[in-house]
Amino acid sequence: MTLVAIILATLASGIGSVWLAALLMRLGLGGGGDSVGPQHLLSLAAGALLATAFMHLLPEAFESQAGAHDLFATLLVGVVFFFLLDKAELWHHGHEHSHAEPAAHSHAHHDHGHAPGHGHGHQHHHGPRAGGWAVLTGDSVHCFGDGILIASAFMADIRLGVIAAVSVLAHEVPHHMGDLVVLRQTSPNRRMALVKVSLAGAVTALGGVVGYFLVGQLQDFLPYFLAVASSSFVYVALADLIPQLQKRLTAKETIAQIAWLIAGMVVVTMVSGAAHSH
Repeated sequence: MTLVAIILATLASGIGSVWLAALLMRLGLGGGGDSVGPQHLLSLAAGALLATAFMHLLPEAFESQAGAHDLFATLLVGVVFFFLLDKAELWHHGHEHSHAEPAAHSHAHHDHGHAPGHGHGHQHHHGPRAGGWAVLTGDSVHCFGDGILIASAFMADIRLGVIAAVSVLAHEVPHHMGDLVVLRQTSPNRRMALVKVSLAGAVTALGGVVGYFLVGQLQDFLPYFLAVASSSFVYVALADLIPQLQKRLTAKETIAQIAWLIAGMVVVTMVSGAAHSH
C-alpha cells in the first residue's frame, strides 16, 4: 500500500509539475506579466519548502529515538554537502560552457542539490541541441533524488509523504517552465519538448521505488534521511529561490511577494490538515 502511494505521489509531483508548468505558460502566466509572474511562483515554492522542512520533516525526525545533536549535525552536513555539490556543478559548467542565458534566465536559473545521494545543476545554457540534453540529464538526476526524498517521507508517515510531494511539485513548476523554454529554443516542436521534460519528470517514480526499498532496508536511519531531506529543502529555498527574490521592488510588488511566500506555507499546512483528517 505504501509503495503504491509512493508511486502515485511521485508521478503526480514529477509529471504533474511539468504539465502544470506547460499549462501556466499556455495561459500566459509565470511570465513577466502583472498577474502571476516567476517571482510569485518562486515565492510560493520557497514558502512551501521552508514550511515542509521546519514544520513537518524535522519535527518528525526529532520525534524518533535519534538524538537532537546527531540530527542537527546531519542537517548541517546536509546543507554543506548541497553547497559543495552546487560548487562542483558550477565549476564543471564553467569549464564546459560559455554562460549565455536567454529569456529563460528568469525562471531557469536553478542549481539545486536534492535529497539523499543526489545533486544536479540546472544551469540552462543557450546553444545547440546538446544544451537540451544537458537540461534533460540534469532534470532526470534531480527527479530521481526527489523520488527518494518523497519515499523517505512516506516511510515515516503517509501524511508527511503527501506534504513532501506537494512541496516538490510547488518548487518544480517554475523550474520546469525554464526547462520548457530552453528546450523550445533547441527544438521547434513544442509537443516534443513537453514529452521530453515529462519523461524526465517520470524518473521521480523510479527514485520513489528505489527509495522505498533503500529506506525499508535502513529503517533505523529514517530520521537521518528526513534530516537530509530537510537540509535539501532548506538549501534550495535559501540558496537558490530566495536570492532570486532579493530585488529592489515597489511596495506593492514586495507585499505580493510576501503574500505568495506565506501562501506557500499555508498550502502546506492545509495539505497537512487534509491528509491528517483522512
